[in-house]
Amino acid sequence: MHIRPYEPRDADAVTDILMPVFRAGDTYAIDPDILPADALAYWTGPERAVFVAEEDDVLLGTYYIVRNQKGGGSHVCNCGYVTAAKARGRGVARAMLTHSLEVAPRLGFRAMQYNFVVSTNTRAVDIWQKAGFEIVGRLPGAFQHPTAGFVDALVMYKAL
Repeated sequence: MHIRPYEPRDADAVTDILMPVFRAGDTYAIDPDILPADALAYWTGPERAVFVAEEDDVLLGTYYIVRNQKGGGSHVCNCGYVTAAKARGRGVARAMLTHSLEVAPRLGFRAMQYNFVVSTNTRAVDIWQKAGFEIVGRLPGAFQHPTAGFVDALVMYKAL
């Protein structure tokens, strides 16, 4: 598996990875009815560094890294990760996380924070905790899960 910067030629494949996740509405606080062009624009928006994980010229996942806040909080970054459905369980998310933890300090970040981790996304929570992220906050009932109802959202943090 190779992780490289996103290029415009990746747009269709990245959109195809994002849309099922956004449509499911169970891990991202994104409108499930988002249009594909708007999903791509959100993911590749200004100030975001976007990467793709690929193997044999097939995209397996994508992630972005972005400044979490401006001003006094500009040394903390935030990331979003999505693995293609056909690539789940192959270590893609873990590889993208490792890559982002290597890239973040080179971009000048001193910490990484996930602002709104849906508590029912237990695979992601487990991967991040094993990588040293701590749950530093819990927002009770902050996310309306499509099948589980109102569930907690977590704030997770790791100093770099």
